[in-house]
Amino acid sequence: MKHTFLIVAIITGLSVISCKKDEGGSCTTCASPQTADFQVCEKSNGNAAVNGQDTGTAYDVYIQGLVAAGATCGQ
Repeated sequence: MKHTFLIVAIITGLSVISCKKDEGGSCTTCASPQTADFQVCEKSNGNAAVNGQDTGTAYDVYIQGLVAAGATCGQ
């Protein structure tokens, strides 16, 4: 799990920190010791999106995974 989070964190850290708003979706800012702050948005299909890219994972599950790996979101 930590390895997966580290890969996501590196990709996110290297990407432009932005989130394209989707219809009816909301965004939250997350941070971890390994990355700059980044936004995770809920797409209209219920999936999480990082930098506008659909992760293919439900928003709540994605946020829970980030928090379990040590990130803070929405604070």
